[in-house]
Amino acid sequence: MRKGQALVEYILIIALISVVAIALVKYFGGYLKDAITKTSCSMLDQEYIAGAKPGEGICKEYEE
Repeated sequence: MRKGQALVEYILIIALISVVAIALVKYFGGYLKDAITKTSCSMLDQEYIAGAKPGEGICKEYEE
């Protein structure tokens, strides 16, 4: 009976960690996307243009 109880406890811990991870990604997802976009803009030698909301930023070629 103890093995079954331990298994249920592990499953509950994994479920809790999963819920927290999903909530963090949902909350910070736009900021993470902007950080990746800024990095890719600099690698492509383009200008980063911030969007109205987090996660809406884009890369644009420099105008001469």
